[in-house]
Amino acid sequence: MEVIEFKTRIKNGKIRIPEKFKKKIHSTVKVILISDQDIKRDDIIDKLLANPVEVENFNPFLRNEIYERI
Repeated sequence: MEVIEFKTRIKNGKIRIPEKFKKKIHSTVKVILISDQDIKRDDIIDKLLANPVEVENFNPFLRNEIYERI
């Protein structure tokens, strides 16, 4: 296996292979994409903090009640 590394832009969902590498690639390739952009992953805690689930008759524990249970 030979590893070829280059930077390019994705245009219309297509990755352009630079001319200097086209002759080296003849068949199947393994593609690994590493983006320069930070990818924000969906975090369930962030979602719940932004959109809390409302529960009828919910009474959160007081601080001393939390530690009494230990």
